[in-house]
Amino acid sequence: MGVVHHANYIKYFEEGRVHFLDETGLSYKQLEEMGIIMPVLSVETSYKTSADFEDVLEVKTRLTKTSAAKAFFAYEIINKKTGQTVCTGSSAHGILNREFKPMNLKREFPEIYKRLSELSEGNEK
Repeated sequence: MGVVHHANYIKYFEEGRVHFLDETGLSYKQLEEMGIIMPVLSVETSYKTSADFEDVLEVKTRLTKTSAAKAFFAYEIINKKTGQTVCTGSSAHGILNREFKPMNLKREFPEIYKRLSELSEGNEK
């Protein structure tokens, strides 16, 4: 059909999230080396218009909330040429240890929790 397949937007969310964390100095690789993993718990997507294969898309990513055991991100994908929002979405992530067990980030890695809380628009009090 000449348009980007709807499932690709979820991959773009992941790329935006990884880039966001890299830019803040908390790369996924660094977090995983510390024993912190953040698997996806849920994803929501709202498609506004289609994007063609040749379109250059920008992924705007925000950390909307951090708690001791979860992190929440929001995304907006914009067509750079037209300025139109193509897709918006959000994702929720568990904060687990290497054994895939939930961890309390606030207690076990307070400096990482503090940094993520500073970056988020809202956090657990």
